[in-house]
Amino acid sequence: MRFLFKALFFSVFLLSISNKIEAEHHLNATTSAAKKLAGRCNIFKGKWVYDASYPLYDFSTCPFIDDEFNCLKHNRPDKLYLKYRWQPFSCNLPRFNGLIFLEKWRGKKIMFVGDSLSWNMWQSLGCMIHSSMPRARTSFLQTEGLSEITFLDYGVKLLLYRTQYLVDMENQKVGRVLKLDSIKNGNSWRGMDMLIFNTWHWWTHTGGSQPWDYIEERGKLYKDMNRLIAYYKGLTTWARWVNLNVDPSKTKVFFQGISPTHYEGREWKEPSKSCKGQTQPFFGVKYPAGTPLATVVVNKVLSRIKKHVSLLDVTLLSQYRKDAHPMYYGLHNGLDCSHWCVPGLPDTWNLLLYTLLFT
Repeated sequence: MRFLFKALFFSVFLLSISNKIEAEHHLNATTSAAKKLAGRCNIFKGKWVYDASYPLYDFSTCPFIDDEFNCLKHNRPDKLYLKYRWQPFSCNLPRFNGLIFLEKWRGKKIMFVGDSLSWNMWQSLGCMIHSSMPRARTSFLQTEGLSEITFLDYGVKLLLYRTQYLVDMENQKVGRVLKLDSIKNGNSWRGMDMLIFNTWHWWTHTGGSQPWDYIEERGKLYKDMNRLIAYYKGLTTWARWVNLNVDPSKTKVFFQGISPTHYEGREWKEPSKSCKGQTQPFFGVKYPAGTPLATVVVNKVLSRIKKHVSLLDVTLLSQYRKDAHPMYYGLHNGLDCSHWCVPGLPDTWNLLLYTLLFT
């Protein structure tokens, strides 16, 4: 019995060492490739190309996909949208390797902070890692405010903090108040090894879908405000939080760029159409609608921030993907041209994040 125990222990030890050696080998190769493309290649400028090896994982084997984004589970009939790979003009992206990711971030906490587009990206990253390491033990907890995917054998936590605006919303006597200069939520973001922030989607909502009654700034209430100005003020408050609370030697910070919608076909010169029934990307270098004004705001705020924040500049490459939304093939009330199917476009966002982490 003792011999069998020792043999089993030795086998597990050898397997652990083997995994570490394999991870280090791939890590060195990936880091070398990433360094070669760093500085000479804009990974966010490129085109979508057909790749028969895509998607990166099988939706039916991933335990983390929510019904809102699970297009294949909800019987989306076309599959071509899954077969496009992002190809930068001047370089090739590394292949995603979940073992490398887990070894590099062993014992670390990674938090996505934002709205449902952060939720999209968080689920995608969990699936990508899981597909590389399907036997790795995991735990999965999903709540309305804070959700968590943990890869137990590596101590890697992928956290999701749901917040529509980054800045605070508060119930007061007058009603629901969006506070442009308050960010008490930030207390929950401290102590992370990586933070990926996102907000914009909800700033445009009006009428019945608007979740606030008043905007507050410096103690003064406003019934409404130009949304781009409000967005700029809110992001400036977030930037101030980053400057005061983030130690760049301990925490990497990313801002997830503006995720476009495809409700209005005039944006790609098909005025009578939307994302409904779209089966192919927009093939062209210049997207007719141009750069969203919200992107200009993001760039302005990031240019003034004192701490290092990397922009995950996914806007243009996502504008091309009018075909990649859930449409009616998800648990959503009506046509969804805002979110993205998983597997799908968010996998590319995470591949670009993966690339940046090795440059």
